[in-house]
Amino acid sequence: MDPVANAKPSVRLRRDSLSDLPEIVRTPTYARSDLTPGIVHIGLGNFHRAHQAWYIHQLMQLGQAHDWAIIGAGVRSYDANMRERLLAQDCLTTLIELDPKGMSAEVIGPMIDYLPIEDDNTALIRTMADPAIRIVSLTVTEGGYFPDADTDAFDTDHADIRHDAENPEQPRTAFGAMVAALRQRRTNGLKPFTALSCDNLQGNGGILRNCVVGLARLSDPDLADWIDQNGAFPNSMVDCIVPATTEEVVAQCRALGVDDRAPVTHENFRQWVIEDNFCAERPPLEQVGVTLTQDVHSYEAMKLRILNGGHQLLANVGEILNVPTISDCMQDPDIVAFFWKVQTEEILPQVEAVPGTTAAEYLELVERRFSNDTIHDTTRRVAFDGSSRHPGFLMPSLRDALASGSSVNGLALAEAFWCRMCAGIREDGSEIAPNDPHWEHLQKTALASKANPILWIEQSQYFGDLGRDTQFTDAFSTWLAAIWQRGCREAIADFTALEPKSH
Repeated sequence: MDPVANAKPSVRLRRDSLSDLPEIVRTPTYARSDLTPGIVHIGLGNFHRAHQAWYIHQLMQLGQAHDWAIIGAGVRSYDANMRERLLAQDCLTTLIELDPKGMSAEVIGPMIDYLPIEDDNTALIRTMADPAIRIVSLTVTEGGYFPDADTDAFDTDHADIRHDAENPEQPRTAFGAMVAALRQRRTNGLKPFTALSCDNLQGNGGILRNCVVGLARLSDPDLADWIDQNGAFPNSMVDCIVPATTEEVVAQCRALGVDDRAPVTHENFRQWVIEDNFCAERPPLEQVGVTLTQDVHSYEAMKLRILNGGHQLLANVGEILNVPTISDCMQDPDIVAFFWKVQTEEILPQVEAVPGTTAAEYLELVERRFSNDTIHDTTRRVAFDGSSRHPGFLMPSLRDALASGSSVNGLALAEAFWCRMCAGIREDGSEIAPNDPHWEHLQKTALASKANPILWIEQSQYFGDLGRDTQFTDAFSTWLAAIWQRGCREAIADFTALEPKSH
């Protein structure tokens, strides 16, 4: 049934209208007026609302965690639109689960405020300094942690970081605001908050620690030592496929009877693994399915390499061939053959099992999730910011495969597809709109690499020293030439015909 075609008058989503929503839409059973804050979340997009906020909501539904409500925050001007929409509906969100067996919806309400967007982050600093706040969490994207172009270490020379070091009371960045709030907490005799990254980065807790402590050290070494010694930065792994919200999604929500200006769709799968390392209290997340462990690394590696790496295998070639969604890619015989061969021969051998599942079993789960055709997750969304995603999701497998003497033909072909995509023209002649923070440079380099492939992998800010490995450079050059001369499908056919490399 098409919910849009059968649309009924919808109820404008607000706290005082929850009882008027259709019975098929689940709503909070707790009194939102009883909630008090415990978490500030920076970077409040769709993923946070479908993932972390959902877990907190489940605890609240059990009658727990009512002192762990979420206050949202953004640090860039483009967050203002989301803030306006959410405040207009009392920070409620409709989550629509897209399952091939049927669509369902629930309204969640653990978020109780969204701070104003300010150049100097005054409200954000004041709120994080409040003793009620015990966790500050972030989803600021993989590229939002100011990595140095050559070393991946914290880039202390970035203009925004230099500004925050010189103006610590009026910071521009989320990390500068965190440092300022931690300074106030120390002055007031309070413990630090736990800083929890929810971004797809291997060792994200350590990366966040380097950002916060490293920035503090530039202006106040004593404060940096206090944060380092007393704070906590647990590593975490997050997983749920959450597409971008489109007008079609808004219409779907209205068809269900809810007039929500910022609904979120998601798959029927979630996972959250957190290192059990908190410097203050934490909600009892294990009661709603979160894994608390001392070994997050193996979970991170499995997910980032197989799922996030697999997304890049599909999305770049899907964009070149104008295949609209990830599920469409999984129905394309050529693309899916490429995906399986790279995964099984080059990625899985570098991945360790985790408690309860092997790498092969996890790949089968990923295949089912990617094939969910009710999830309209566009290749464009998944291909966005390849300059952060390729180094984080594919190149670790590439490096390990080279070190172990394995084949890297498929991973080299994946990097060639990224280069070809960044040229900005699909094989059917249509334009690929800019889709990376560094698109102008990437497109210029991609076009120049058509005649000289080495130019692409000489970009050390993405490839590091891989541009000097002849096994990789030879394979990459061969594949890029094949893609330009004969097309993606012929290149895939050549690759899938290759015999697996024996060790």
